[in-house]
Amino acid sequence: MKKIILFAVSILSLTTVDAQVSFGKMQNMIPRSKEGLNIFDVNKNDVEFQGLSVDLGGALALQFQGLDSFNDQREGSYTASNGAIISGNAGTAGYRLNNLENNFNLPAANLVFGAQLADGVRVNLDVYLSSRHHNETWVKGGYLQIDKLDFIKKDFLADVMKYTSIKIGQMENNYGDAHFRRTDNGNALLNPFVEGNIMDSFETEMGMEVYYNREGLVSMIGITNGKLNQGVAEFVPSSATPTAPDPNTTVSPTVLAKLGYDKQLNKDLRVRLTGSYNHNANMGANPWGSDRAGSRYFGVMSHQAYTYNITPVPNNFDPASNATTGRFSPGYANWYTAFMINPFIKYKGLEFFGTLEFTQGGDKKGSDASRNVNQYAADLVYRFGKTEQFYIGARYNIVSGNISTQTQKVNVDRFESSLGWFMTKNVVAKLAYTDQNYNDYSQYSGSSLNDLYGGNFKGIMFEAAISF
Repeated sequence: MKKIILFAVSILSLTTVDAQVSFGKMQNMIPRSKEGLNIFDVNKNDVEFQGLSVDLGGALALQFQGLDSFNDQREGSYTASNGAIISGNAGTAGYRLNNLENNFNLPAANLVFGAQLADGVRVNLDVYLSSRHHNETWVKGGYLQIDKLDFIKKDFLADVMKYTSIKIGQMENNYGDAHFRRTDNGNALLNPFVEGNIMDSFETEMGMEVYYNREGLVSMIGITNGKLNQGVAEFVPSSATPTAPDPNTTVSPTVLAKLGYDKQLNKDLRVRLTGSYNHNANMGANPWGSDRAGSRYFGVMSHQAYTYNITPVPNNFDPASNATTGRFSPGYANWYTAFMINPFIKYKGLEFFGTLEFTQGGDKKGSDASRNVNQYAADLVYRFGKTEQFYIGARYNIVSGNISTQTQKVNVDRFESSLGWFMTKNVVAKLAYTDQNYNDYSQYSGSSLNDLYGGNFKGIMFEAAISF
């Protein structure tokens, strides 16, 4: 943290040391304010290049949580070897879900550094100062965005670059449109709700994305090295097991693509529809389980320490090691192919945003039997007031599919409603109600009870978020 503060001070001091350095005159950047609502992919604007300029911003979010968890694990009895009748679920003693207090969660904070290096060339660095998964400061990622090739030659391929952008770096994979409306740790200003989708796709990998957006056409092609954690060590295959007799022998690139239509048809109506593709043949990371910030629902569906068939099972509340409570991951182990369709319609103050996600994957290399998990989500938001500073919204979300730990298909559904107020264009306050249900989960999971058996959590969340 001390090093980051010193770095920020040194960057700011450039404005007094060198008169050619400006502050905040950035090109083609999505605003970190209410003005950034519903801007997807990359943003081309007409900001004039005025020499080297430095960007510094941040985001802070805190929540008051009032949630309760329930499941269908019931007190039963079993007969011990001495003939005594023992209370509890067949060999289980002391099991119960953790009681959750109504109180504040750990605040989340982001820091953003950037610089306009040349006309049409800027760099961006994102830092998590505090997050649920990693309490310490660490770098989320950074990238170089190229919107002009004038550094090669003045107006080089200008007709092409007028509609083209290139991003290179360790950055957030652009799969689907839903991740533009999700909360990214402290950056919660543009999410009308407190959480994202149940099956929350978010991953940072080293790669490149090329965008071509023109007169309503939305298109992107990208490729990454498929690794969340970078390194050059040789890949050592896992040992074969009965459930995975043919493990991966390498890590494959991730291939990304997006194609769609986005048009402001008149002053009142905007229509957007995109389809996205995401594929990896030999996984090195899981796009539905790689968010290092964590979910907003702290501790839901977690249990106290208990004993199962004389084996101690520890308390799994810990916010860092169990950081994705309330979310769902399909848990593919070796390969996956995913498609996401996102319709968006805005008519005056009324917004509709949908997610239809279809995923298929496997747990072994080669032609093993695949599993399928699908997700459907729809949210409706109405913004009102002189500057649409108030809003009311509701989202319904369903995930259904097969996971490796169960023989039958499972289903998770969530209803979330929200009231919001943009106090300024950089400050928002939200009050949300959430009700999430787990269906068709088995009572037991390996050598322990299944916390999600007949599971449900519900209650209110209050969140205040600042971005600048």
